Formats: sequence, structure tokens, C-alpha cells
Amino acid sequence: MPLTTPSSITLGIESSCDETGIALYQTGRGLLANALYTQVAMHNEYGGVVPELASRDHVRRVIPLVRQVMSKAGVSLDQIDAIAYTQGPGLGGALLVGASVANALAYALDIPTIGIHHLEGHLLSPLLSDPAPEFPFVALLVSGGHTQLMRVDGVGKYTLLGETVDDAAGEAFDKSAKLLGLNYPGGPALAKLAAKGRPGIYNLPRPMLHSGDLDFSFSGLKTAVLTLVKQHSNDKQEIADEQTRADIAYAVQEAIVDVLAYKALTALEQTGLDQLVVAGGVGANLQLRVRLTEGTRKRDGKVFYPALEFCTDNGAMIAFAGALRLSRQHDNRNYRFNVKPRWDLQEIVLQD
Repeated sequence: MPLTTPSSITLGIESSCDETGIALYQTGRGLLANALYTQVAMHNEYGGVVPELASRDHVRRVIPLVRQVMSKAGVSLDQIDAIAYTQGPGLGGALLVGASVANALAYALDIPTIGIHHLEGHLLSPLLSDPAPEFPFVALLVSGGHTQLMRVDGVGKYTLLGETVDDAAGEAFDKSAKLLGLNYPGGPALAKLAAKGRPGIYNLPRPMLHSGDLDFSFSGLKTAVLTLVKQHSNDKQEIADEQTRADIAYAVQEAIVDVLAYKALTALEQTGLDQLVVAGGVGANLQLRVRLTEGTRKRDGKVFYPALEFCTDNGAMIAFAGALRLSRQHDNRNYRFNVKPRWDLQEIVLQD
């Protein structure tokens, strides 16, 4: 029997990497409350995520955030009908924090749990917006180490159209930002610097732009950026001129956006669909949004984005994905769990 009713409340817990996200979603009503704690300041000192520190911080944050969200929504423990948590992919230790808290709390409350694929959470997050896309649609997933194009025919019905063969778009942003001496996380910092850059000063490669398929590659771009940075660096291996740094940042962003936009719009053309969904952290890039909005409009299509607050990792997307899946699956109250640091999205199979 389905687990949810028209008023079921699902608690969502996200702890896959460096952000602790908690949310409550009520079927038929929508998102009740959500809270997010980011570890950016802590990891910035190391130039990237330190897995052990990330796990320890999730332990400190998850319960206080659950209490905060429940208080904000005016919901008590006995009103929660199910708990969804990120089962993977992500950092093993970080995932274990969310999974263990979810299953322990669910056991105490005698309610079901469901492990959610992190990328499915991102994939479905634009459905939280108004207006929302309708199935089927093409999805461009650009989250962290993932860059994929998917055809989405429904919850759990995903067909891979193309993916990165090496570095993902997010990695290209972060690694290029680090070469330019920018702080972690690199993507937003590079985009901010690129806003001061000038077009046409540098021309960087667009890997696999005309490969004839929908796959991506960004390792060659990273190498080209490294070469360009070395050409303009001083004895301290730094680029002293701020305008030069901005011009390089502009060229990096243009190269990444050109590839993502071209492949995404080609996917629409090849599938014959007219709806494009963009999800994941890179989906917050304003230049990418401008390019895709213009491109889909020219093709009489529509593009949908999650709200900016839901582009990065968050509990709302996990609670929402959990509510959708819980309405289609059988009760799970054995509370035996594992996490999947590596998990192919296409391995998801709905148990009807």
C-alpha cells in the first residue's frame, strides 16, 4: 500500500558533502520549512572539502537543525509520517551521519524511511517551483562532480543521454578558480570575477562541442587554463594584474557555458521535447541561465530552474523526492541501512 496520504509529512535529511540540510514537506500543501548549514568557511581554510571534518560537523548540526525546522513549521514528532535521507552518492562518512540519524529517529517513531539518490533530489527540485515542469522533460544535471543530460519521463524513469567522460563542469569551475587564486567554493567566486572581465581577450577550448554526441569533457579546458595562468604569472606564481585575472575568468565561464548550453539545446532537438530542467549548483550561474533561457525561447520551448536557494545541496529536495517516492512504494520499517558513496542514477528502480 502507498505510504502517504494527501496530508502526509516527510522529513528530509541531506548530508552528502559539506552542507547539512533539513526540511519538512507536506503532500498537498508543499514545503513547510527548511534550514541549511554550510561548512564553506571551515573548508575554505583547506582549499576544499576535508571529509573527516565534514562528517564531524554534520554530527554537530543535524539534530539542532531538525529541531529548528520542526519549530518553524509548528510540527511535532508524532506528526511526521516518514523520513527521507540522502543515501548516496557523496562522502561515505557524511552520508552515514544522515542515514543513521534518519533510521534511528524513524525506529523510535515507528515510521518508514527511504534512501534518496542525491542527484534525483536535484533532478526533481525544479518541481518545487511555480510554475513547474511536467513530465517528460530533458534535465541538465550540473552538480559537483556530475554533469549529465537525462530524459525524464517520470519519477524513477530516467534515460541517460550524455555525461562527462572526465572532469565535470563544477570541477572545471572550481579547479580554474583555484588556479586564479580564488577561495573555495570556486564556482561562485569565478563567476563574480568574470563579471569584471572583457570578452574576446582570451579564447579557451570548448572540448567535445562538436563531438556528434551529448557527452562532455572539461579536463582539456582545465589544462588550457593552467597553461594560460602560467603565462601570466610572476615569480610567486601569481597573476598580479586584477584585470588579467578577470579576463581569464570570463573566458573560462564562456567556454563552460558554451558547451553546456549547446549540448542541452541539442538534447531538446534530438528528443523532440520542449521542456528543459536545469538542476545542481552550476545551475545557479547567471550567465548559463541567460544563455539557456534565450536558447529555449528561440525554439519555442521553456526552461525551468530551482529557486537559487535550492540549487546547492539542501534538505527540501530530499524531503520532496522522498514524498514522491513514498507515495509509490511499500512500507520500509526494517531500519537496516547502508550508504552508497558511488551510485549510478540509472540504478534506481521503483518497487511498485
